[in-house]
Amino acid sequence: MKRILVVGRNGQVASELARTLPTLGEVLCAGRELADATQPAKVRALVQDFRPQLIINASAYTAVDKAESEPEAAQALNVDAVALLAELAKGAGIPLIHYSTDYVFDGGGTAPWRETDATGPQGVYARTKLEGEKAIQAAGCAYFIFRTAWVYGHFGANFYKTMCRLAREREELRVVGDQVGSPTWSYMIALATSQIVAESLQSPDSEFIRERSGIYHLSAAGSCSWFDFAKEIVRNDPRASEHKCKTVTCIPSSDYPTPAKRPANSILSNEKCYETFGIRLPDWKHQLAMVQGSI
Repeated sequence: MKRILVVGRNGQVASELARTLPTLGEVLCAGRELADATQPAKVRALVQDFRPQLIINASAYTAVDKAESEPEAAQALNVDAVALLAELAKGAGIPLIHYSTDYVFDGGGTAPWRETDATGPQGVYARTKLEGEKAIQAAGCAYFIFRTAWVYGHFGANFYKTMCRLAREREELRVVGDQVGSPTWSYMIALATSQIVAESLQSPDSEFIRERSGIYHLSAAGSCSWFDFAKEIVRNDPRASEHKCKTVTCIPSSDYPTPAKRPANSILSNEKCYETFGIRLPDWKHQLAMVQGSI
């Protein structure tokens, strides 16, 4: 039986991987008690003891604004820990799957970002996520880096859950309308990952991943603003009878200043992923309808 080590346990994607991966083999979802990024010896021992055929890193420092005042913590999780996992994967001759972000781009223009476009991170979180990508590439292991965007779902803290909560607490929601992207359900990311893993595990000696190693964009089809997303969440919330919210108001980013700058354009082109794996995630509205139980 194949053994898959998932680093991360309680995050949005990690929680969904715990549901989608077990049919493929023995899965160990390791939280901080087993894989503490600040204790490299502990992580090394875990890999040596479990002897996985694949490592999936679903752990990251994702507090975008807090990272501006905690750069060392962001560096430890998004760069140092990633470099260690890539080193261990290389040493064991096994592949690594890692998740990155639309924030590696500067957010300019209106065209969907391609994997070959120049990066331009605008804050500590964005910079450390890009450095993590580079650490994997430098290690020389077989790898897939999946950049995704606007991740939400039933687990962890995210925009979807925040809007559902605030709709029950406030009469008006004021939401930014000049940032666009593709809201992506964490379950869809995990499901697509599992489909790719299933195919890769059929290939001897990790050849499937080695031959296709690289960066891929993996996000929902279609795009919207945060304002559009919020309106759709509130309008179709199955707990709408509990809402106090009467109005969702569109505001500019300048009315909602944050310590870290957000990309105005977070739309990712998913063509490379489709051409390589035949996988295209559903439109963001369709995904949201599934999350809210209307499909």
